[in-house]
Formats: sequence, structure tokens, C-alpha cells
Amino acid sequence: MVKIRLARVGAKKRPFYRVVAIDERRPRDGRALEFLGTYDPRLQGEQVDLKTERIEAWLAQGAQLTPTVRSLVRRARKRGAGAAAQ
Repeated sequence: MVKIRLARVGAKKRPFYRVVAIDERRPRDGRALEFLGTYDPRLQGEQVDLKTERIEAWLAQGAQLTPTVRSLVRRARKRGAGAAAQ
């Protein structure tokens, strides 16, 4: 099964993550099927850049979001809807 989850790419004590589509049997930082965005928890306001169209495409094919990525997507959608309303 394909999961959409975080893969850590940051240095020691400087976390930075990529949002990836990957087979659930692969290691956390293993070879991904596709890169779907980035997440930097250290920046002010937590910088999140997601390819929402590609995430939706993977979900339509049966991929599952991990709880952490689900919350990131939810926050990104909320932020996007809030920006459109202004």
C-alpha cells in the first residue's frame, strides 16, 4: 500500500521534511515514488508547501495519509481558504 508520509532530510538538530508518496514497507528515508511537498517546522509559522493536486491524485488511487501529513494538509487547506476569503 502507498502511504503519504514525511521523510526527514534535515541535518542533526535542524529538522526539515519532505512529504512523499512511498510504499509503506520502505524505510522512512527510502526511495520515494514521488515528492509532494516540503515542511519546515523551524520557521516562524511552520513553512508548508504542498502539491495538493498530486496529493488528491494519489488519494484517488488508494494512497493513505499518515496522521501527521493529514494535519498538515488540513492546515494548508484552511490557510488557503482563509487567504481566498480575504
